[in-house]
Amino acid sequence: MANDTEYKKSVEKAINNTKLSEALHLFGDAYLIARENAYRGLDFEKMRTELAAIKDEVRINRKALLDEFIKNAEAAGSKVFIAKDTTEANNYVVNLAKQKKAKRIAKSKSMVSEEAHLNKALEKEGIRASETDLGEWIIQLAGQRPSHMVMPAIHMFKEEVADLFSKETGERQSPEIKSLVNVAREELRKEYFNADIGLTGANFLVADTGGIGLVTNEGNARLCATLPDVHVVFAGIHKLVRNMEDAIKITRLLPRNATGQLLTSYITWIRGTVPTNGKAKEQHIVLIDGGREALYESKACRDALRCIQCGACANVCPVYQTVGGHVFGSIYISAIGIILTAFYEGIERAKEITRACIGCRSCTAVCPSKIDLEEIILHLRNQVTDKYGMGVVKNIAFKAVMKNRSLFHNMVRAASKLQRPITHNKTGEESGRVIRHLPMHFMAKDFTEWRDLPSIAPKSFRDQFDSIKQEVKEPKYTVGFFVGCGADFVYPEVGVSLIKILNYLGVKVVFPKEQNCCGIPALYSGDAETGVYLAKQGVKAFSEADVDYVLSICPTCTMGVKRDFVERLADDPEWAEKAVSVSDKTMDASAFLENILGASEKLKDLMAGTSITYHDSCHLKRGNDVWREPRALLAASGHTLEEMKNSDRCCGFGGTYSFLSHPQISKQITGDKIETIKNTGVKTVAMDCPGCMIMLKGSMGKADSSIRCAHTMELLAEALDK
Repeated sequence: MANDTEYKKSVEKAINNTKLSEALHLFGDAYLIARENAYRGLDFEKMRTELAAIKDEVRINRKALLDEFIKNAEAAGSKVFIAKDTTEANNYVVNLAKQKKAKRIAKSKSMVSEEAHLNKALEKEGIRASETDLGEWIIQLAGQRPSHMVMPAIHMFKEEVADLFSKETGERQSPEIKSLVNVAREELRKEYFNADIGLTGANFLVADTGGIGLVTNEGNARLCATLPDVHVVFAGIHKLVRNMEDAIKITRLLPRNATGQLLTSYITWIRGTVPTNGKAKEQHIVLIDGGREALYESKACRDALRCIQCGACANVCPVYQTVGGHVFGSIYISAIGIILTAFYEGIERAKEITRACIGCRSCTAVCPSKIDLEEIILHLRNQVTDKYGMGVVKNIAFKAVMKNRSLFHNMVRAASKLQRPITHNKTGEESGRVIRHLPMHFMAKDFTEWRDLPSIAPKSFRDQFDSIKQEVKEPKYTVGFFVGCGADFVYPEVGVSLIKILNYLGVKVVFPKEQNCCGIPALYSGDAETGVYLAKQGVKAFSEADVDYVLSICPTCTMGVKRDFVERLADDPEWAEKAVSVSDKTMDASAFLENILGASEKLKDLMAGTSITYHDSCHLKRGNDVWREPRALLAASGHTLEEMKNSDRCCGFGGTYSFLSHPQISKQITGDKIETIKNTGVKTVAMDCPGCMIMLKGSMGKADSSIRCAHTMELLAEALDK
């Protein structure tokens, strides 16, 4: 993987290729519809939970299953070779080709052969490897690597393919899809008949039969496996399954999740040495470790080997849709690619792509193997930070400032006064001040060229709290308010609105002043030490508060308290039980209002009378499973909801991601969301995350200042006032 400067150049180059991003977005939109239709009537959550259990069983019993597979495969006439790494695997195939005096190998798609750089190893020995999968053949002609695990040439346009085919055939080819497919069919058919060896991957290594399974759409794998006299299976050891029943269960998920198909065109089962032209066929099965055993042994990362390589994590990833797989990946791409790159190629190769993940959890939501990809990536980011650091700004901000609550809050108060010369008042009220331009031109591109920056509030929520009158005589509940930095220092009015609503519904609010940042910005930057330190501050503050619930209006904070506090303090006997206790009490404010108080029923006579659209914050929907509740509350208070397209697509914020590490990627992701909001035609967009407010308010301020971005709590409080 390139160094930091080279990687930034590759990002910029990809961003400037607007056709690429447009094509990937069009595919991503179509994929979501096709996938939804493919799963209609099925319980995806149940199916993926079962698949995860199947894969976990393989992990636990992998040595016995591997022995069983080898025994049954050899009994069927196959020769099995276990390669400790890709070099051993390549050498086996090269030596086999030399023994057979083979000069041509016809290959079907095999990602592990890409991982091994098998084609180069064969070419070095004068052996021609011909890719027969259409996408793989295209990128072979182009001298490129796949940009997607299922659709390797998705980044290329038909005009580019026509130029490649013209050069290959010596005739000018039309860029029409049907014509190009016919050219490929004509050219590739020769390879099957001329090949001395056929090589395929394997979707399944079936332990109780010793056979393999192939899931394909083009039929080329079947031809590679059957026409040549010698068949080589080139696969990772993690493709083991216990039996055909397990394999068939996986085939119910794989095509649906990969391409939105109910079933692929071909599912092929091959066991042993099948007859070829009246003589026995040779089958050599090369099984590759190449870092997989180390990944199996990693408690934090091992779930990644549940992967069935559907590529869905790329299909829904906003970073992938912005820069493509050649930038956001190595051999393997997108979220799963980050993890596999770290283990198969080394952490240095994965350094930049580990940092490029925005943490939106889209990948985790669609993963058919129920891998918490984001959590594993965060673990790897900690390793990257430990080895390479996280930069001077983050070091000072997290380790020197945020850990010291008093210093942090005093610095924020000072900044609220010092910022005035560069702020602009858009609304006539102090809360409407923004930073439209920065004094240093070189910072404009990343910071204010395409968005306004929020100013720090003149008075933080924590400094206002004691002056807020709460007249709740007999409270139904007493709740603690975990405010989060965004609502505390930038949008304190959201916290004030929440108290108004809760008091109206008979709930008293307490605010432990000892609370600090939730620590997620540090954790997401790979600074686990600061994250744990801040988690302890939060747990202490709310453990000592006598409250029925802990509420937050920031979904990232909510997820932090409920998940990260518990996980980071699990092995600390002094803090583990307290962290679980606080976690059990913690809820998103919208979920509390709707699910505990039944607020939509109590607010139904309000007459807000405004047409709005709603943006689902990543960590609210995919981190807390809250998305129905704010809609119910807004509808009950008299708002008319106009749903935007892809309402749960990331807004591009990602905390420090949009300011320090990858502002130009954020700019593109945010731009997509802004256009989607504008296309609804409404003048108010609601959301439940102060981070999303920072991003969308700022960008909308430059794009269309007539559209208001507001927190759900603000809109509910305003409806009460009416």
